[in-house]
Amino acid sequence: MKQFLAIIFFLFSSSIFSQDDPQSEFFLAENYFREGDYEKATQIYKKLYDVSPFNTTYLYKLISCYQQTESFETAENLLLNRLKKDPSQTYLHVLIGNNYSKLQKENLAEIEFQKALKSIENNSPYATTIAQIFNDYNLLKYAILAYKKAMEKNPSSNFNFQIAQIYGEQGDYKKMFESYIDLLDKNERYLSLIQRYASKYITDDAENEANILFRKTLLQKSVKNPKNEWNILLSWLFIQQKEYEKALVQEKALFNRNPTDVSMIFELGQIAFEDKNYETAQNCFDFIIEKSSQTEEKIEANLYLIKIAIATKNPETFTIFEKLFTEFGINAATINLQVAYADFLTFQKNEPENAIAILEKAMTFSNSKFEEARIKLKLADVFVFTGNFNKALIYFSQIQTQLKNHELGQEAQFKVAQTSYFKGDFDWAKAQLKVLKSATTQLIANDAVELYLKIIDNEPVDSIPSGLKEFANAELLFYQNKYEEALKEINRLFYDKTILANGLIPGEIIYDDVLFLEAKIYIKQEKFIEAIEQLEKIIAADNQGYLTDDVYYRIAEIYNFNLNNPEKAKEYYQKIVFEQHSSIYLVDARNKFRKLRGEILN
Repeated sequence: MKQFLAIIFFLFSSSIFSQDDPQSEFFLAENYFREGDYEKATQIYKKLYDVSPFNTTYLYKLISCYQQTESFETAENLLLNRLKKDPSQTYLHVLIGNNYSKLQKENLAEIEFQKALKSIENNSPYATTIAQIFNDYNLLKYAILAYKKAMEKNPSSNFNFQIAQIYGEQGDYKKMFESYIDLLDKNERYLSLIQRYASKYITDDAENEANILFRKTLLQKSVKNPKNEWNILLSWLFIQQKEYEKALVQEKALFNRNPTDVSMIFELGQIAFEDKNYETAQNCFDFIIEKSSQTEEKIEANLYLIKIAIATKNPETFTIFEKLFTEFGINAATINLQVAYADFLTFQKNEPENAIAILEKAMTFSNSKFEEARIKLKLADVFVFTGNFNKALIYFSQIQTQLKNHELGQEAQFKVAQTSYFKGDFDWAKAQLKVLKSATTQLIANDAVELYLKIIDNEPVDSIPSGLKEFANAELLFYQNKYEEALKEINRLFYDKTILANGLIPGEIIYDDVLFLEAKIYIKQEKFIEAIEQLEKIIAADNQGYLTDDVYYRIAEIYNFNLNNPEKAKEYYQKIVFEQHSSIYLVDARNKFRKLRGEILN
């Protein structure tokens, strides 16, 4: 009984406390307001305002309640009486004018708004408040005037950021960017903030209106008042637009002013390389090798030049490796070069045994568990290439255990799943992939989801062959560069009735996957007509499938760069532009389409 009374007393005390607690009452009023119960909200806000008449939040909320209940006269009287008591509170003119606007008394509203603006000229202490209230009420042209008048009266103040945001809301990008640039001109610390806000309007399309205006604004400013910040922003803009050569021009200008730092040019080179713009990437790394005095920077730049040579099938690649090892030696400083060399020997020259020897030697130079893990990853890749799955899995598992939450550990875990998939151990592969679907590294997570779906969509049911085992083996053979054997395995899927009684059926996921793999093999073999034939079969089976944009892009690229047929290339780029609006290839396809049409890309 005592416990029951204690509970009742506690609940009663809490209720009394809640009723006397302004914060609790405010939250209650807010809740009523959100639910549209303005009468109850008005009662609470009025009580709070009567107790604390100088709390402007209570005032704004109470006025809003009066307006929601169409008690405009009550709101007007409250504001006029308050202003009469203290004429210095000139921000009240904005509230009064807004109240008139709701009654469609625009002439009276304009008079009040002008009074508020005039008070700023007369050194009103509420200048910033007036501007903010105009903004809150979406009276944007008055908000801009208020901020500008405030800066005129106090030159040390800077409201360009607020003004820029308002211009953005109005869709006036030209004035928005001018305000942002003026802000940066006065304070260089705003650089990253301006990049963040400009990125809301900037796209990867150089012909986007906002992109054009931003570029013009920066160029005009750089002519009148040269500064590093304008070059940095221009470089950033060109990178967004994938115009890497133009970005390099800006980065070189910055380097000439500070000829000791090549980090931004290196970063640009990496971005261009990842986007397969090898020409600009090479220009970046050649520049670093020429200008840098640091051996580490030269080695790293040469590593990317080697990657470019491999990607572009430079016949001098082997010689380039030899020259680099002669220049920089085989030691701890060149571990990454050694790993790249082992990869080249395995996957380009089919010399895995030599690659294994190089990696085992590189292991003796490693100075950290991370370096050792990178070497082991490549060593395990080589063992997969040779078909020594058990040894590969040992190395992958070691890395996975030692660096469990690190990116390298997650990569190793994916390799375990991939190797298990190649072996036909689909259950173990799925177990690994389930964990990796939420990996912190997005690329690994995406790869994990893709392989996981491939398995569950196509794995055998009730011991009935589905073709997945044979397809996995074909993918392994492709990985091992055994193209003819991979094609034979694919051929079995089409015609061997002991595998699939009815053969591959158009419309099924594995049908598309098999044809896509076959096309990739033909591309590697430079049999481009055959590749296109397989890709077109995918479209014929289902032109809304998940591979559609990949297929269109591959066909367009083949016609554009391998078969010298710009008309057909345009046709397929156009399909992406007009039919595949969410495609990752959209911007690139649009630019190439326009270039093939003869448009000048600024």
